[in-house]
Amino acid sequence: MEFLAETFRTALALILSLDGEVVTAVVTSISVALWSILFATLAGVPAGVAVGITEFPGKRLVITILNTLMALPTVVVGLAVYGIISRQGPMGELGLLFTPKAMIIGQTILAIPIVANFTLSTVKGADPRIIPTALTLGAGPFQSILQLTRELRFGIMAAVIAGFGRVIAEVGVAMMLGGNIRGYTRTMTTAIAMETGKGEFALGLALGIILMAVALLVNLFLNILQQR
Repeated sequence: MEFLAETFRTALALILSLDGEVVTAVVTSISVALWSILFATLAGVPAGVAVGITEFPGKRLVITILNTLMALPTVVVGLAVYGIISRQGPMGELGLLFTPKAMIIGQTILAIPIVANFTLSTVKGADPRIIPTALTLGAGPFQSILQLTRELRFGIMAAVIAGFGRVIAEVGVAMMLGGNIRGYTRTMTTAIAMETGKGEFALGLALGIILMAVALLVNLFLNILQQR
């Protein structure tokens, strides 16, 4: 018990003192997650809306694939992206491997199915009269879809937040594509894994506390949006 109490006190001291390694890992994690969810939103929201409002052959198959991709293992994504951007891969000349950009690519791929699926569910639960009413009032097809997204903005924001929660706590892609380079690609999750393995429990616990705080804030915001 004394060991746990001392570790907890040290962890709090690291947080309150704004320890450089802690701050760097937190900033890297949040920065990569924000860029990832931005790109995932730009791809996932239009995809979810498009699938939700249109009828086409194979729609059920597309929905099944999206549902399956939500459970896509992070190491599989990491392996696939690694093969593409490594020196022997087709994009090897870009030098993306072991950079934040590589992590953003991998985490974007992880988040897109989540954002698309949550958006699709929101569209399916919307009032089916929104688009016909907008068209009747003189709006064009694009304006009608914009009106639909305005009506569903809280559900779409919930989709984005859910995707952010997925990537901020991700470790497989960050480790494989970022390389866990100190001060450059080391995130909270990869730092926790490494520091715990080294026996540096206090630093790992400090990062774990911050990660849990971020996850708590994300889920609280998500619950507020769902209630709206």
